[in-house]
Parts: sequence; C-alpha cells; structure tokens
Amino acid sequence: MSAAAAPEIPDAEAALAALAARMRDAVAYDAAFVGIYSGGAWLAERLGAMVPGNHAVGYIDVSYYRDDYSTSGLKGGAKRTELAFDVDGATIVLVDDVLYTGRSVRAAINELFDFGRPARIELAVLVDRGGRELPIQPDYVGVRLAVARELSIELSKDPGGLLSLAVEPRAGN
Repeated sequence: MSAAAAPEIPDAEAALAALAARMRDAVAYDAAFVGIYSGGAWLAERLGAMVPGNHAVGYIDVSYYRDDYSTSGLKGGAKRTELAFDVDGATIVLVDDVLYTGRSVRAAINELFDFGRPARIELAVLVDRGGRELPIQPDYVGVRLAVARELSIELSKDPGGLLSLAVEPRAGN
C-alpha cells in the first residue's frame, strides 16, 4: 500500500463518543442494542452504558444468514446469537463496526425476524465506508471514511477494552 493510498485512520474511541452523542437524544429510552459479532457486539455493550435509557443488550451472529454462505462456507469462530429480550414489538438498534456493502446488516435483519417482529429497527455504525451493494443506510454514524475496495477497515479491542481501527488489505487480495 502506498503512502498516498493510505487514508488517515480516525481514533475509534473518539468515533464511538461521536456516535453516542448522535444517539443520545434520538434513541428510544427502552431500545434494545443488538451488536453484530464481533466488533458490533463490543460497541453495543459500550453504547448501552453511554446512551441514557434502559437498554437491553444482545448479540447476533450472521454467519448462517449471509448470502455468500453457500459459496464461502462457515468462517471460523461462529458465535451464539444471544437475545435475552422479546423481539416482538421491540425497538432495536442494530450495531455494527463497519458498514460497507450492507450484506451483513441484511443478514442480521433476516435473523432478527426469526426471533419475532420488531416494531422498529435502526442502524448504528462506528464507520460508514460507503460502497453499498444493497439499499441500506445507517441512522447513526460515528465517522465516515472512504477506503479503496481492496482495503478493509478492522476494529480491534485491547485487553483493557480500548478500541482501535486499522486499514488492512482485504483477504484474498
């Protein structure tokens, strides 16, 4: 990767603070936060504490719901979906780390409906990198970042819980 192609990487903790500030006065008091594993799960936990209200937190693994499952198979590290609240009639804020094509979000919505019919689903993302292949747009965004197609934005968490972002070559490139 050349220096000219490397975008300036935003601070993940600052992006999370900006995301929480945008959500603070807009999210329903009793909205459940559902994080898409793994980065979205970390974010849902943190947002549940940062955004005022009584927010149940759940986690969703979209591995079996992805539209490329039949061609690429199950990726290692599949986790169990955990929704310890009634999805029927709930307001849900789906939380993901990086929004790109929209396919993971579509898969998460499909899986949510297997658990019930929510009254409303909103989408919160730490990073919106554009490049949508499906008509899915976030309601709340921490930061927008343009990155070339051959690069991936990765969220990581250190042992102390501090989040950081990195740009890496996409797998298979």
